[in-house]
Amino acid sequence: MKDETIKYCIQDCVSLYQVLAKFNTLIFEKYNLNINNYPTLSSLSFGIYRAHYLKDYKIPLIGGQILKDIREGYFGGHTDVYKTCGENIYVYDVNSLYPYAMSKFPMPVGNIKYFEGDIYKTEDKPFGFFLVEITAPDYIKIPILMTKAKINHVLRTLAPLGKWTGVIFSEELKNAVLNDYDIKVLKGYTFDSDFIFKDFVNDLYEIKCNHSKDHPMYLISKLLLNSLYGRFGMHIDTFLTKNVIVDNNELYEMIKHNNILDIMNLDEDINLITYIPTDNNEESLFNNMTKFNISISLSAAITAYARIHMSQFKSEYNSYNLYYSDTDSIAIDRPLEDNMIGKELGKMKLEHIFKKGCLFRT
Repeated sequence: MKDETIKYCIQDCVSLYQVLAKFNTLIFEKYNLNINNYPTLSSLSFGIYRAHYLKDYKIPLIGGQILKDIREGYFGGHTDVYKTCGENIYVYDVNSLYPYAMSKFPMPVGNIKYFEGDIYKTEDKPFGFFLVEITAPDYIKIPILMTKAKINHVLRTLAPLGKWTGVIFSEELKNAVLNDYDIKVLKGYTFDSDFIFKDFVNDLYEIKCNHSKDHPMYLISKLLLNSLYGRFGMHIDTFLTKNVIVDNNELYEMIKHNNILDIMNLDEDINLITYIPTDNNEESLFNNMTKFNISISLSAAITAYARIHMSQFKSEYNSYNLYYSDTDSIAIDRPLEDNMIGKELGKMKLEHIFKKGCLFRT
């Protein structure tokens, strides 16, 4: 068994090397970039964007208090079950929702200005991230604005009714007002706006559409499309976390002097440690985040635009019953209109029809 296991591992390594070599060739021929300089897909996607699509767009590098404030308004998709069981359930999925949001809508770029008070009293169409007092009336059947709250000592994201205070993207506020939310702006940050991802998304989506699902370029283009937005919103822990391989004696010393996140035993006396050094000054790191090319406003805006797009399927005036929705899919009890179906970005595609089904949120 030992000989066979070694043989299997060698073959596995050779196969992986061949895949990486081919991947490197494809990327170099297309973008003139070497993947050895990019340890993750998000960093590779970021490199492609900077090398070929950045142009003269003014993307702000955000750190310090602005980063902390806007991160409060950075949420993912809204996942929930509204009706647990039903018949003739149609499940639809959006074609590349986040890339659609990136290409379709203007992004917060350029100059950042801080303000206090209700900016709508002085500007018609302010664009940015605002700290607001929110009131969601009790009669709203499916709430669409999200917040974070500790429940049983665990931080959770939820879409509540009632009143609370939070940071929300201006365009999501406009959509909320159309859905009967009451908003009072307290302070915030305004940005300029521009369409900075349109060419990047359209080029990669064309590659994806022009290749079959079993072709490498289909998967490569899909992964690159979905990997860029998160790079702009990387969390501080990404820069604090370190990994090291140590023996047991070194392990005990590391436990004394560091915040250990994970320990993986590799052999009797060898361990892979994931940790955060305790001598890191988090406040200092926050104030120097600009050197890491972070622009949290972009990631927060993209996810907000995606939620706005999905909110149209949650209206009480729709002709169908909504059983379930998540970041980019819905389950309803009748077919969507033909004009909502297609292969274009942002259009829906039918994934399944279930005669009977029960849905759960895990």
